[in-house]
Amino acid sequence: MSTVERLVVVVLFEGVDLLDVTGPPEVFSLVRRETEDASGYRVVLAAERTDPVTTSAGVRVLPDLTFAEAAAGSIDTLLVPGSVETDARRRIHALTDPGVVAWVKRLAGRARRVASVCVGAHLLAAAGLLDGKRATTHWSTAQQLAADHPAVEVDADPIFIREGDVWTGAGISACLDLSLALVADDFGEDVALRVARQLVMYLKRPGGQSQFSVPLEPVSTTRRIEDLRLHILRNLGGPLGVADLAAHAHVSERQLTRIFKAELGTTPSVYVESARVERARHQLESTDLTLDRIAAACGFGTTDTLVRAFRRQLDTTPTEYRLRFRTVPG
Repeated sequence: MSTVERLVVVVLFEGVDLLDVTGPPEVFSLVRRETEDASGYRVVLAAERTDPVTTSAGVRVLPDLTFAEAAAGSIDTLLVPGSVETDARRRIHALTDPGVVAWVKRLAGRARRVASVCVGAHLLAAAGLLDGKRATTHWSTAQQLAADHPAVEVDADPIFIREGDVWTGAGISACLDLSLALVADDFGEDVALRVARQLVMYLKRPGGQSQFSVPLEPVSTTRRIEDLRLHILRNLGGPLGVADLAAHAHVSERQLTRIFKAELGTTPSVYVESARVERARHQLESTDLTLDRIAAACGFGTTDTLVRAFRRQLDTTPTEYRLRFRTVPG
């Protein structure tokens, strides 16, 4: 298997939000450690000049190259952060420097995909990259985005939205969720899950929202339970009853139940159902598979079992969930 290195160019400018710039690289940096063939990302920071850029937090950041240099080559992912100002009435307004907007438009033409972080969506919109698309941004500037760019369908509710090769993320900390979604898209859910666990984060799928996210369990203290969790993730469509898991772990069923309670605070059956619901959620969001096929692939057996699990875990049905969070064309 060949090693893959994806170039991520982060746009820098005066007053940029610091976490918008530093958050995604923290996520991307862990991918190489979590892939067997050391695939991952190379992140570079680009600005109009290579002089230090002062962020909104007052921390100075040194660009790696200029916008012109970045535009001379191919870019896998163009990451566009944002910046805001507060007026006398403490109202927040997103800023869009025309020079930066022009460079974003040019750089986007060299990129496989473009992603905005927080109010960076205003820069994408000003560059015409969101026209006719659904997009999100920080809730405090959503009305401004809609007013300034009526061709954009603004939805302030999702944590992030994908529209083809253009991604937009919501609040500042949501840059981590967006970055995990990009990792999952590039290297698969297993890698994204491992990265999220290292960051002690929730893993959110494309189209997912906070009220529908299943939290990652705390990292366990024993290698045995970690092996079990990986076994479950890789075999969701197969038999994962208490007896099956106990046999895999070479312990009694009673001991297995005690281990799950002590390490994960739940029972084996509840854990397995949660993992299967997570997999089913992703398939409902990103595929056209029928409920029967999803139920079979995720180990539910029947559609009725799938529906009951969704009602227990998410208080909705698979059909309702797909209608709301679907990310592929209908």
